[in-house]
Amino acid sequence: MIELYYWPTPNGHKITMFLEEAGLDYTIHPVNISAGDQFKPEFLAFSPNNRMPAIIDLHPADGGEPITVFESGAILVYLAEKTGRFLPADTRGRKTVLEWLFWQMAGLGPMAGQNHHFGVYAPEKLPYAINRYVNETNRLYGVLDRRLEGRAFIAGDDYSIADMACYPWIVPWKRQQQNLDDFANLRRWFDAIRERPATQRAYARADAYSAQPAVTEEGKKLLFGQTASSVRQN
Repeated sequence: MIELYYWPTPNGHKITMFLEEAGLDYTIHPVNISAGDQFKPEFLAFSPNNRMPAIIDLHPADGGEPITVFESGAILVYLAEKTGRFLPADTRGRKTVLEWLFWQMAGLGPMAGQNHHFGVYAPEKLPYAINRYVNETNRLYGVLDRRLEGRAFIAGDDYSIADMACYPWIVPWKRQQQNLDDFANLRRWFDAIRERPATQRAYARADAYSAQPAVTEEGKKLLFGQTASSVRQN
């Protein structure tokens, strides 16, 4: 039913987590970002930002032609609306889930991503940049920890796409130079989601691709040297 264009990154894991939780049939099409698969014309045709994940829903709810969706947050909302799961129908509950989904998309993901870049991938280790993003990641962990005080999940009692969006960005906490034990509420939430059978199945789907280097030296040139003209040339 769902064609998933995927690589085992935090944004990729979000979608397999949803699909496993919802029990939807899906096929993975690997997009090796280190090899430049994201620049292939057939992928750019429905993922114009040359980023994965992206999906093609072969059997959309309206019964019409297949629907393509790019951007992980948009995919989560689309799938939640398609299945009627993990996104409340009531106005206030929906609002809260979407707030925290967008918080992840605008804050936790980009800041942790810069943390990874300057701490792991940058050829020159710049103390200012590393400290900037390690500290901002720490601040965001604190925001999430406070939010989870007295709540089972980010939006309240029920597991939602906000949790699925945030969890994969906390998984690499050691690489982000954080100590999860400094955040008791976050640690409790993290452990609970890690133990969910669907989470374990989702991460197991990554095994077939995780043995390959996440980013090669040639891949760094592709990933970190993009301009508008370089994308047009690929």
